[in-house]
Amino acid sequence: MAITVTGRKMNVSDALREYAEEKIGNAMKVMDIDPLDAEVVLSVKKNPSIALPCEYEVTIRTKGNVVRVEEEEQDMFAAIDVAAAKVLRQLRKYKTRVIDRKVRAGAHGDPASIKNMEGTGDLDLDALMADLSADDEVVRVKEIDFEPMTEDEALIQIDLLGHDFFAYIDRDTSAFCVLYRRAEGGYGLLKQVL
Repeated sequence: MAITVTGRKMNVSDALREYAEEKIGNAMKVMDIDPLDAEVVLSVKKNPSIALPCEYEVTIRTKGNVVRVEEEEQDMFAAIDVAAAKVLRQLRKYKTRVIDRKVRAGAHGDPASIKNMEGTGDLDLDALMADLSADDEVVRVKEIDFEPMTEDEALIQIDLLGHDFFAYIDRDTSAFCVLYRRAEGGYGLLKQVL
C-alpha cells in the first residue's frame, strides 16, 4: 500500500501530510485489498469569494479499477475527514461487487459454498451486502440507436436534451464517444481508442 500526498500550488505541511496518510491509510486497511495505491492532491483556492476553498482529491488504483473522490470544505482537515469516509464507502462498494461477482461465478448461488467462503476470514458477506442501497441497482434500461455525428452536433444534442452526458458515434473516426458536462463548467469528451 502506497500513499502519495502532494500539493497543487501549495506546500504541504508535515502535520497535514501525516493526517492525510493516516485517514486514507485507515480507510484502505479496513478493506484489505491488494494491490492498492493512493494519490492525494491538496489545493487551496485563493479567491476570497469561494465559500469552500480547500479541495482534497484522492485517486486510488486497484486491480485495474480506479476509485476517485473529490471534496471541498472550509478547512483542509475537514475535507480530509469527509473524503476518507467517502473513500471507505466506495471501497466497500467495490469490494462488495467483486465478491458478489466471484460468489455468483464460483458458488452459483449455493449457500454452502458461500458459507465456506465466509469461514475463510476473507469475507463478511452480511456486512458488505448491507452497504448496498437502492442507488446501486439498475432501475431503468433504455435502448437507443447511435447516430453518427460530429462533436459540434453532439454539443447541440446535449444542450437540447438537458442531460449531463450524451453518447454518440463519431462520424469521422467511427469511435464511440461520451460527451459530459463538467462540474466546473465546460464539457469533457471520452473517446474510444481504436
